Amino acid sequence: MTTNETTRTPRTAVYADRGSGYFDIILAMMCVTVIISNIGGSKGVQLGPITTDGGFFLFPLAYVLGDITTEVYGMKAARRAIAMGFIMALMAVLCFWVIIALPGFDDDYSRMHDAQIAGALGPVWQIVAAGLCGFVCGQLTNSFIMTRMKDRWLERGLIGRLMSSTGVGELVDTVIFCTIAAPVVGISSFGQWLNYAFFGFLWKTLVEYAFIPVTRRVIGVIKKHEPSYQARLAEQTGASGQPVQR
Repeated sequence: MTTNETTRTPRTAVYADRGSGYFDIILAMMCVTVIISNIGGSKGVQLGPITTDGGFFLFPLAYVLGDITTEVYGMKAARRAIAMGFIMALMAVLCFWVIIALPGFDDDYSRMHDAQIAGALGPVWQIVAAGLCGFVCGQLTNSFIMTRMKDRWLERGLIGRLMSSTGVGELVDTVIFCTIAAPVVGISSFGQWLNYAFFGFLWKTLVEYAFIPVTRRVIGVIKKHEPSYQARLAEQTGASGQPVQR
């Protein structure tokens, strides 16, 4: 569709420098989202006929943030964000192991409390392994498709980039995650796995599609307020305004 904004059409794909406050905020949000999603993912959830896990409502945000990072800052910045999400999630599970192993108090309440902590956080490492494998492969696929499409269409076709990369990236992520995580959340049959994977993929993809207007708007605001993005856009276009199809 045609936007009401007047933007400029560059000759090659334009990206901002990642050394900005916007990138820092996105990176921090992505790391926290991945960590909390991995903790929530250790709980199996049954919503009527749908089998899922406790992280289902939050994890799509990681892909929205990945889309914003890739579109505005490029593939190199996206790889850095993915790597930091991986490292922080791994650090979280190592900290959980240390917390569980530390000697506690010897009263009845403390022993019960420590057992509950071990029960809640102990299996998380398996979910982290599933989440990290799926996250890394899915996000890299997502970012690769977005950058290739931007190389071709430049500032045009943002909605198409978001939809295409989301579908493929979420498919890769969901299949890997569900295969590794299934035993942890109590899934033991192929039918349960298929239900888990199908509805997980459908949910995450539909949520991201529903948020595309918001994602598109956020990307537009960040592009407008990133000096390095605007400077490169001006270099590419000679600061001449042209209406852009998006």
